[in-house]
Amino acid sequence: MRSRGRKYQAARDQVPTRPHTIEEAVPLLQKVKYTKFDETVELAVRLGVDPKHSDQMVRGTVVLPHGLGKSKRVLVIAGAEKQREATEAGADEVAGEEVVERILGGWTNFEAVVATPDMMRAVGRLGKVLGPRGLMPNPKTGTVTADVTKAVQEIKAGKVEFRVDKAGVVHAPIGKISFDADRLVANAHALMDTIVKAKPSAAKGKYLRSVTLSSTMGPGVVIETSHVDELVKS
Repeated sequence: MRSRGRKYQAARDQVPTRPHTIEEAVPLLQKVKYTKFDETVELAVRLGVDPKHSDQMVRGTVVLPHGLGKSKRVLVIAGAEKQREATEAGADEVAGEEVVERILGGWTNFEAVVATPDMMRAVGRLGKVLGPRGLMPNPKTGTVTADVTKAVQEIKAGKVEFRVDKAGVVHAPIGKISFDADRLVANAHALMDTIVKAKPSAAKGKYLRSVTLSSTMGPGVVIETSHVDELVKS
């Protein structure tokens, strides 16, 4: 197993192993930053669910109050009547079902996809291409909708989609490490509140098993979950 670099080890040595509140963890993560680029800050939340059972699947969306620091390139696939609406809303690419062949041919210059319901028969062919990248339009995440204006504006404002993986972990970004600490804290709380509210009724026992805050290259900071556990019980 490849060992970590000297700078990473030095950063990790500055992080106490005890759990921290989100308010403590964010400035600590910013303090130990050692890279020159603007890293993404992410929360990893291990849940007490079994994703193999459909009634314990956890997924959802949240519009972060302070965005992600970068506007996503949005592709809207819609009929002629909705294409103008999508363009006026700020979509980067707008097309009809003809774009399906283009994507199947290898074009992937977009970071989010919105489709109107009437396009889903054609868009369904893209499941194997968009699914693994987490880009397949889905009504549950608001990306299959007739209200393309709302969908595009939310994505541009910092809408984050999350879904528990096979190991029972949700990974989701909350912004850039250059953000003011208060903005990252607010984004983290917004994400955690949404994950808590998404708790499946079939999930038993402790829901939040562990929460870790980290940056792209930095060490993880363990988050104290007891205050969030109270929200779960309420």
